[in-house]
Amino acid sequence: MGTERADQDIGERDEGSSAARQRSFSKPLDLLNVLLIDVNGAIKPYLNVYLYVHRGWDDASVGLVSTVSGIVGIAAQTPIGTAIDAVRDKRVILLGALIALSLATLLIALFPQFWPVLIASCVLAAVGGMLSPAIATLTLGLFPAESLARRFGRNAALERTGNVAIAALIGLVGWLFPDRAVFLLVPVCAIVSAAALYAIPRRAIDARRARGGGDGDGDQAPAKWRTLLTCRPLMVFAACVALFHFANAPLLTLVAQEIGKARPDWSSIIVSVCIIGAQAVMVPMGLIVGRRAERWGRKPLLVIGFAALPVRALLYLVWRDPFWLIAVQCLDGIGAGLLSAVKPLVLADITRGTGRYNAAHGLIGTVQGAGASLSFVIAGTLVQLVGFDAAYLACAAVAVAALGVLVTLMPETAPEKPRGGPWAWFRALRPAAA
Repeated sequence: MGTERADQDIGERDEGSSAARQRSFSKPLDLLNVLLIDVNGAIKPYLNVYLYVHRGWDDASVGLVSTVSGIVGIAAQTPIGTAIDAVRDKRVILLGALIALSLATLLIALFPQFWPVLIASCVLAAVGGMLSPAIATLTLGLFPAESLARRFGRNAALERTGNVAIAALIGLVGWLFPDRAVFLLVPVCAIVSAAALYAIPRRAIDARRARGGGDGDGDQAPAKWRTLLTCRPLMVFAACVALFHFANAPLLTLVAQEIGKARPDWSSIIVSVCIIGAQAVMVPMGLIVGRRAERWGRKPLLVIGFAALPVRALLYLVWRDPFWLIAVQCLDGIGAGLLSAVKPLVLADITRGTGRYNAAHGLIGTVQGAGASLSFVIAGTLVQLVGFDAAYLACAAVAVAALGVLVTLMPETAPEKPRGGPWAWFRALRPAAA
């Protein structure tokens, strides 16, 4: 009895010290998520406005920079993910990204000519796609599997809160100060982020878990790439994500074009409101994922997010009033918010034991970017040929296809059977995991 009691006391002390350690690095991780720069949603749109309005660039030059940097960003995601898996100290990866981000924005501010801006834009595109995965891999290495759902949900909520605050700050700085001052915000945020990053001790990050390694695999080499490419749940998830972003990516641009025709003097302000409104809706979506992903499972949350997309695309057809279009666009926060919060959790489930978590993240980022880029061309062509209604209907049709693939082919990836809740009937839709 005495020995059992002593063992119990030791176990309780270990659990208490583990919880204390988690609390000690939770605050720096919170700060990292809040300060995470939304390169694609905040910096790049402002860069295009800056080049058009303040530097007098023509459409062809801005379009060329956007196209080339977009291709570089898509191509870089998978190699970067593979590199992250190979580096033991995951803080080094994120620090390198912060330095690259700062140097790129300083290059734009100091030398706003074509070649420096093109080089900096390519760096921004590559780095912008790795910030969230880098935070995710830190989280994976810091927290045990049973805590991941709540922590990933918290990450998503804090990231969106920070995006709203930074977008508002960018607007304020751009209004009050010279045109280049906005780019100086990035190094300031990066310095504070680096301080928060190195407040997390290296020994607190389990390098094995951070790359998706299995229990007790030590320094075992990660699985071969074929393991990912033959993983049916990962391939189905990649197809779902590609179709989702193919349908979702052009909707904000289409709304901006419609509003620009009706209210040209309000167009930039209204687009900013759409972006901030959607980001604000994403905050509670992250909290919902954190609270419900273990009890309900991952798939029901994904189904809700994917189902919101075709509904939103069809609602654009109901009324053409600019304020109605803004309100509907804010619903982007439901679909994109749930997907962005659940995605790192699903990838952690699928890749556990392979040592290829970040490579899988990069692969998903590549297909996501490719789907979004292709959709802009097709949606723009439809608008020119047959009008906005046809483009909205096409996006809705692809969104329905994405939902169908998710419901019929995507398995539930939660390691434990979801426990009750109002979504138990979704388990009847779950195919066997491959």
